[in-house]
Amino acid sequence: MSLIPEIKPQQSIELLKELHILTRDGKINQDTRRKLKQVYHLYQFIEPLMADVLAEKGSLTLADHGAGKSYLGFILYDLFLKDKPSAHVYGVETRQDLVDKSVDLAQRLGFAGMSFLNLTVEQSITSDALPPQVDIITALHACNTATDDAIRFALAKDAKYIVLVPCCQAEVAAVLRQKKNETFGKTPLSELWRHPIHTREFGSQLTNVLRCLQLEARGYQVTVTELVGWEHSMKNELIIAKKVGGAKKSARERQESILRELNLEELRERFAY
Repeated sequence: MSLIPEIKPQQSIELLKELHILTRDGKINQDTRRKLKQVYHLYQFIEPLMADVLAEKGSLTLADHGAGKSYLGFILYDLFLKDKPSAHVYGVETRQDLVDKSVDLAQRLGFAGMSFLNLTVEQSITSDALPPQVDIITALHACNTATDDAIRFALAKDAKYIVLVPCCQAEVAAVLRQKKNETFGKTPLSELWRHPIHTREFGSQLTNVLRCLQLEARGYQVTVTELVGWEHSMKNELIIAKKVGGAKKSARERQESILRELNLEELRERFAY
């Protein structure tokens, strides 16, 4: 058992050292303590989803998009999946050096149920390196439209659960900014994004609202909560979607109504994945 109370008792100390969360002599500083708390915070949301899939199927596939150094994938595997031979975690990352380091670390730790792929999220949708069906999709800080690529991947792979922490959502804000003068004469709601800071924040909010409606339209039950103190922002949305049924026409209609009201109908197909 670790002498550092924040570390879960089943956690591999060697893994935490390799991830540089712990120093070689087993100490932890304030920055790495915060990183560990962040990953553990997210783990508490994902652990019951993994348990549900395993109980239902007896097996599990999970793909982590924009994996980076694969902190999340390694922690999930170490805490919950390493003794389950029917489980497999895929880390998808565009930087080859990080992929190589993750492959090496998984081999040294004996984590046979982990694979790392040098692919964009979009490329991963059609790659033969991933199975045709994936149970859980995670995407933390997949910037701007990369989050939407992760959603497309999840829909193509018929995922039961989708876990998203979006960031850097600039696309819709850019459209709002471009059409600002035109929209002022069409709806008083344009006051919501008249000022530049509101354009940015409202654009980000609107992006996530449209994503949630699209997921609901595709048969997912969506919950949205907050992760405080994470990288990129002091406030991040955590979106968790669970596949519960067939397509919901009403959600698509609400999405279209919002776009029409805000004079953003050109984005209709953009959010029709």
